[in-house]
Amino acid sequence: MTGVLKGPGGDITADVWMIYHAWYGVLQTGTFPFDDVTWQYPPGAALVILLPGLLPWSYLVSFWVMCGVADVAATALLVRTGLRRGRALTGAWMWVVGVPLLGPMVYNRFDVIVTAITLAGLLALIRRPAVGGMLLGLGGIIKIWPLLGLIGTPSGRRTRRSWTLAAATAVSVGFLLAAGMNGAFDFLAFQKERGIEVESLGALPLHYARLAGAWDGRVTMNYGSPEMLGPWVGVIGKVMIAGTVLGFVWLLLWRFTARRRNAATMYDAALTALLIFTVTSRVISPQYVVWLIGVAAVCLTVHGTSQRPVAVLILLASPLTLVEFPLMFNRILASEPSAVAVLSARNLLLLAATVLSCVRLWRSTRGPDRLLPPTVVLAEPEPVAAAAYPVRPGIAYEQDLLDGIDRPNTPAGR
Repeated sequence: MTGVLKGPGGDITADVWMIYHAWYGVLQTGTFPFDDVTWQYPPGAALVILLPGLLPWSYLVSFWVMCGVADVAATALLVRTGLRRGRALTGAWMWVVGVPLLGPMVYNRFDVIVTAITLAGLLALIRRPAVGGMLLGLGGIIKIWPLLGLIGTPSGRRTRRSWTLAAATAVSVGFLLAAGMNGAFDFLAFQKERGIEVESLGALPLHYARLAGAWDGRVTMNYGSPEMLGPWVGVIGKVMIAGTVLGFVWLLLWRFTARRRNAATMYDAALTALLIFTVTSRVISPQYVVWLIGVAAVCLTVHGTSQRPVAVLILLASPLTLVEFPLMFNRILASEPSAVAVLSARNLLLLAATVLSCVRLWRSTRGPDRLLPPTVVLAEPEPVAAAAYPVRPGIAYEQDLLDGIDRPNTPAGR
């Protein structure tokens, strides 16, 4: 990151000192860079772009410091969660190993900051749903995807509180920024004209067609990223959007038909939703993998997670992401065979992780409830513990899930 080690792929700090710093200058005037098509973020992103200006170093160094603080905070949260009540440190190891595999790009994009906020929100959801909702709402007004963390929350009063606080935080921050600055939501107009970004799953057929001489389109900078423009792009774009819609219809079907939950279900569903969002997107920028590593790390803080094999696939995709960007990125722009092979391996790993995540999430919530019938609970010779739980089936289990308390010696625990 600091330039001590040199590698191919050009200057990866350019986004910070050229694009982010230019946005910083515009934002200081009280307006969003709405005439710049590369600005494609919700209004909360302005807070992240402005923050380095409050630090005493240059904009670039201050941005690195911010990312480093976010990285350390995420690590500390995962370690603390792993140590509490004897849980495994697998989640912390997922973060500590996975993030460096992506290379210095991590500290030259603001996604690690958003991921740390999301990670904190997810970890807070069980014990403090209001705090968790506020953090996910804050992440959502910065970059939308953190709101996916709410998809797996169980029904009930505490979940309504987290959803309400998430919406209230996102709306209030967005309203305040829109009231104080011009062009807060003009970024929405830039999305509809996008092509297919060269690193996305939808770009693979075009790369192979280009290698075979069957595609006469071009690769050019378009809406802030190198995109493939030409024949078939419109059709592939519609297929990707349809995939996103179908994926989230499936998630809603899962949510309303899930019959069994455990303490990991909420986190597992968040990872599944994020994977669907990622692989069906017309853009898969390298920093998207930071999101996946963070949410997978949260899943691994719970012993009962169904997503362990999925986390392994995400880890395998991480070094391939470093190879394709920045090391081989110029070759990807030219659709050279070796670069396309690396990109294909990365994207197919993410696709496999998405399918596996969906299957394992579905299976983990099928079947009858594992709770003992209420007559057995009442027969237990533990009057204090039994009195502490309602006798309706499922209530004791839901209370344990939402409170985040393990009670292995109570009727509900057994």
